[in-house]
Amino acid sequence: MPQKARRHWRTRTPQIAFGIVLRQLREKAGYSQDSFAHATGYHRNYIGQLERGEKSPSLSALFNLSQALDRVPSQLLPLVEKQLGLSK
Repeated sequence: MPQKARRHWRTRTPQIAFGIVLRQLREKAGYSQDSFAHATGYHRNYIGQLERGEKSPSLSALFNLSQALDRVPSQLLPLVEKQLGLSK
């Protein structure tokens, strides 16, 4: 069976990078997708779409997601930049 091609880090989109960060922070905080969805007021499917990079969060969603993770939105963006290889 053919293997799925891996994305090179330069082809990683901001949406995918955000999803990776969101999943890491959610898991570090001890949330399942379902419990995180409940804590944020969003549907579990939406959380999954964000984590897979299929959707981009609105500004309001970014604030809500950050709050549930006991962070401010500006703390998430450097982590996304790091995933994209943009941080110094």
